[in-house]
Amino acid sequence: CRLLSLRKQEILIFGLCLVPVWTCRMNRCYNVSELHQAAERKLRSHYPQHHEFPTAALSNSLASCPVSLFPQQPPQHVRDRSLSPWRYVRVTKEDHFPSSYSEAQCLCSGCVLIQNNKHPVESHDYNSHPVTQSRVFLKRELCDDGRRYYLKPVTVKVAVGCTCTRAKSYN
Repeated sequence: CRLLSLRKQEILIFGLCLVPVWTCRMNRCYNVSELHQAAERKLRSHYPQHHEFPTAALSNSLASCPVSLFPQQPPQHVRDRSLSPWRYVRVTKEDHFPSSYSEAQCLCSGCVLIQNNKHPVESHDYNSHPVTQSRVFLKRELCDDGRRYYLKPVTVKVAVGCTCTRAKSYN
């Protein structure tokens, strides 16, 4: 029984020693000059990134619901054929790695409906709603010395598309 108790203490001591070592390695402080390379290395080895969409608009540029485009020849991309069409906008967060990424932005508040071969209309009986995906980014945090930075993994919900949903009823 004493030997078992001793084993538990050894395991407990080993566990306590291991956790601070792991934590220190994850929160290693970097000079500004080596921060970008360290972030790229960590992202490549621990947090594989998704491919970016090539045609991303600026997030502050105007967009409208493209109802009038639906009677024309169907476009190639799902985002343009959807009853909840969207576009990709460029989002920038200077203290994150990667510092910019593409995010879906719904173009309609309602959904595009085509009934009985009539012209399409935007119906507010339905809502366009973003579909999100959790992605891991590395956030630059100031170390205790006030000069260097460590990279903290953070999860960010990123809109990757839009879908048509029934409107919420407020009864």
